[in-house]
Amino acid sequence: VQLAESGGDLVQPGDSLRLSCATSGLFLDDYAIGWFRQASGKEREGVVCISSTDGDTYVVDSVKGRFTMSTDSAKTTMYLQMNNLQPDDTAVYYCAAAGTCSSWYLEGFYKYIQLWGRGTLVTVSR
Repeated sequence: VQLAESGGDLVQPGDSLRLSCATSGLFLDDYAIGWFRQASGKEREGVVCISSTDGDTYVVDSVKGRFTMSTDSAKTTMYLQMNNLQPDDTAVYYCAAAGTCSSWYLEGFYKYIQLWGRGTLVTVSR
């Protein structure tokens, strides 16, 4: 099983960016899938999650209305569309697959997730 993020870049405040997470050995509908991010010196936090198994979703308050998650029709690639990016969005973004979205918001939950990509860096700066 592999997950590989791409699309990170240096952008200016207000810009948009789309991250991709290509997977192999996974059928995304079998998992709760989503994105975490980790800013320098901070804990990894759950950003967005969707689960086809139970219909559950999660979006962290700080990105509501700006970030949208989707998948391709083959259910092997997930995307994170990020609009109106702000400096506080600067972080390494990781895609992940887990059993549930219900714990995505919990501090430290990421430690229990076993399926990760290596991350892609998003820097928002003038």
